[in-house]
Amino acid sequence: MAHLAELRAAGRGGEAHAVLCAAARRPAEELPHIADELERSGLAADVSTLLWEVACLPPGPLAAAAGALAAAGRVQDCVSLLRQGVARPVGEVGDAALALREAGRPAEARELLAAMVRARTAEEAAGAATATGATEALVPLLLEAAETVSEHRRRDVVHALRTAGVPDRLLGVR
Repeated sequence: MAHLAELRAAGRGGEAHAVLCAAARRPAEELPHIADELERSGLAADVSTLLWEVACLPPGPLAAAAGALAAAGRVQDCVSLLRQGVARPVGEVGDAALALREAGRPAEARELLAAMVRARTAEEAAGAATATGATEALVPLLLEAAETVSEHRRRDVVHALRTAGVPDRLLGVR
């Protein structure tokens, strides 16, 4: 991080950004340590940029990074990363949620899906669960996530899932 600090001090923002992009592609388990080092080096503002770059990674690495942040107790960074992740295509959000679930991180999968419910249409949120081919795994998580947003949004998502052809048994309807 000393090199990054030197680049910042010299006003070489483009090169500093390239260093952060490279750091974002490091193994996920290193991410909490990189964020800690940025903060210790007086570069706390660069943590946000780092998280933004991580949010642009493919679904698997994004999920691994969120899991690493949560495991290291950097919960706010994890939440921030997941919220930024909803800017990606709907199917990729679903893939990331599925990767989180499969990695034993259902709370983070729900957080990602809740951010999706807040930021996108009900149809797009439903698409995150149906585009992956893992509808049975993601629909319950999506409904739990929607419920944390509001009962109204949950109803909207249920309607969108029905319209998408999701069976009533997955929606909790008999």
